[in-house]
Amino acid sequence: MELTINRQVVEKYQTPSEQLKPVFTVNHLNLWYGQDHALKDLKFDIPEKQVTAIIGPSGCGKSTFIKTLNRMVEMVQGVRISGEIKYREKNIFDPKYRVEELRTLVGMVFQKPNPFPKSIYENIAYGPRIHGIKNKKVLDQVVEKSLRGAAIWDEVKDRLNENAYGLSGGQQQRLCIARCLAIEPDVILMDEPTSALDPVSTLKVEELIQELKKEYSIVIVTHNMQQAARISDCTAFFLNGEVIEYTNTSKLFSHPSDKRTEDYITGRFG
Repeated sequence: MELTINRQVVEKYQTPSEQLKPVFTVNHLNLWYGQDHALKDLKFDIPEKQVTAIIGPSGCGKSTFIKTLNRMVEMVQGVRISGEIKYREKNIFDPKYRVEELRTLVGMVFQKPNPFPKSIYENIAYGPRIHGIKNKKVLDQVVEKSLRGAAIWDEVKDRLNENAYGLSGGQQQRLCIARCLAIEPDVILMDEPTSALDPVSTLKVEELIQELKKEYSIVIVTHNMQQAARISDCTAFFLNGEVIEYTNTSKLFSHPSDKRTEDYITGRFG
């Protein structure tokens, strides 16, 4: 399998304190769905203002893990968690840590575009309004800035009062990214954000991710290994709820340390 590798990578991902400040520190994280042990003793750092890709076969814990980073996984009945995740040195499982605050700082973009059944403008203004912004002029500025940040302003600036459902799938996904940007997050989680998109729309979202990492830390779950190789700086390979290998992307795809990683990226399973 020939992959195009992003060579601008973090050379020492395991010690980001020496090179890059970690935005998340995961320490002995375990998660169960009832009796099913879904995440097993995960321990690694996620560096800030980088793209960290999570790859692995279906059912390996990728989406479960990313949803622990903003505690959305706790919405599933029967979930039990041990260990800790520190977001900028604060334990997100601390009872004093308000989940609403965490989800403002750690935004999420889902697999399928999920715009609200409202106008394009109202999709973006919704979050800032909840956070207390009522001034129309300020909202106008937030809407434009967010749509520009998601590289969709020029396509929708004359359609702001139209229903968001009238946009194409790729445009809807960039609108959802803009909606995430509108509340000024620090981290953007993306759970297979291009799996429902055509190749042209996928390319636009990938180009957008490369721009966004200049200001945001991004964690992306993807089944597409070529995508992980193209856009990420670090890659973690998950298998059966464990992190098998986590290193800079070029090393993982060109010289994997674990035979299971090599077997997966060369298509022997998964």
